[in-house]
Amino acid sequence: MKRILVEMEKLKNPNSGLGQFCIKIGEEFQKNKPTQLDIDFYVPSVQKNIFGSDFHYVKHKAFHKLIPVTNADYDVWHCLQQDSHYLPFNKKTKLLLTIHDLNFLEKYKGSKQKRKLKSLQKRVDKATAITVISKFTEMIVRENLELNNKPLYVIPNGNSLVIVENATKPGFVSYSNFIFSIGIISEKKNFHSLLPLLQNDKQLHLIVAGNKESAYAHQLIKLASQLKVSEQLHLVGIVNESEKYWLYSNCKAFVLPSLTEGFGLPVVEAMSLGKPIFLSNLTSLPEVGGEEAYYWKHFEPQHMIEIFENGFKEFSEEKSKRIIAWSKQYSWENAAKAYLELYSVL
Repeated sequence: MKRILVEMEKLKNPNSGLGQFCIKIGEEFQKNKPTQLDIDFYVPSVQKNIFGSDFHYVKHKAFHKLIPVTNADYDVWHCLQQDSHYLPFNKKTKLLLTIHDLNFLEKYKGSKQKRKLKSLQKRVDKATAITVISKFTEMIVRENLELNNKPLYVIPNGNSLVIVENATKPGFVSYSNFIFSIGIISEKKNFHSLLPLLQNDKQLHLIVAGNKESAYAHQLIKLASQLKVSEQLHLVGIVNESEKYWLYSNCKAFVLPSLTEGFGLPVVEAMSLGKPIFLSNLTSLPEVGGEEAYYWKHFEPQHMIEIFENGFKEFSEEKSKRIIAWSKQYSWENAAKAYLELYSVL
């Protein structure tokens, strides 16, 4: 029987996008535990037994970055993200590396960008095979990294939205006309470009869920004050599953003017409920949103207002049904099955 180690460093922050990726893949392995594979999870100490007692867990230790964890018996070592500090030292162990994005190419320039790219190239060189979460990420990987004929597979993410029956209105919501977004509140999300929508419609509110302690979040609040839309902008922090489901279900539209996305999990979550979707036309978002989303080609205020208003004029119940149908192609069950098949053939 093949022995597999699934490395889940990002479970140290389970509310992050990468943390949720680890959780969803692990939950699917738990639902459909393969009989032909012996899977161990390599996790932060606080997450031991997160997928039940039927699996064996190897706990992260800081010294494992320098002194290898015993891995002589592992046939395949799967790192669920490209920057993992925990890699196999046994040359007989095959490394499967999942790359989510190369967003650092936009974030950094010069020597720092080169260092990041060199570090990732070293991991790619160690890998037996590569997986990516979107065709866009595949394109960027092929343009910037040397694969040396190593196989690369596109395995899209699934829909992470938890359906909460009878979800109640969160206490922080005291208005009905709102648009919604969720994610790390950072510069790359470009949330400030949405503020002119609030200026244009003084009855419209914007709710953004996610950690609100970042420097960018404070800049966003300051800009809202300057534009006199402070009372319409609501940074509500991290929300629970019930609150998130209610916000998706009751928002006027989902909005994500992001500058860089390796995939865009919230887009699929919103589409699964048939909501109007407004996105930037950058990186992976057109791939995930497909023909049924509305796209901002740039962030000039009048253009964003026009796309937004015209989208609602065109939106219909039939379009909502098409959006739901499109979202169904994104399934964690399908993703997990694809990874398990890879483990079997590597």
